[in-house]
Amino acid sequence: MADERYFYGTGRRKNAIAKVRIYPGAGPLVVNDRPMAEYFPRLVWQKQVMQPFQQAEAATKYRVEVRVIGGGLSGQAGAVAHGIARALSATGEEMRVKMRHAGLLTRDSRVKERKKYGLLGARKAKQSPKR
Repeated sequence: MADERYFYGTGRRKNAIAKVRIYPGAGPLVVNDRPMAEYFPRLVWQKQVMQPFQQAEAATKYRVEVRVIGGGLSGQAGAVAHGIARALSATGEEMRVKMRHAGLLTRDSRVKERKKYGLLGARKAKQSPKR
């Protein structure tokens, strides 16, 4: 299996990083050596991960292996979807156009803003007294 040809994509979302390998031929979607449904128990996360395959109409054409680290499950699901879209776009130009048109190749750059000194949170300040 080490000699098998695959397409690679790196996905990122919040603090999560997903390294995705897509192998030609039908097979399971495995995340960190576990089935996708077991790793992402919520249906919303599963739908998010499968969205690139639905756009490409290629859900049963590939076997997927994913290594994902960092962040929480929501960010990891977004990172896996981003990585899958990038790997699918590496299969051919027409697939890249489909992924781009669906907006799946754009990295979601929203991250938690850091807390600033003198404030209670990232932006919240203490209430000033009226008199």
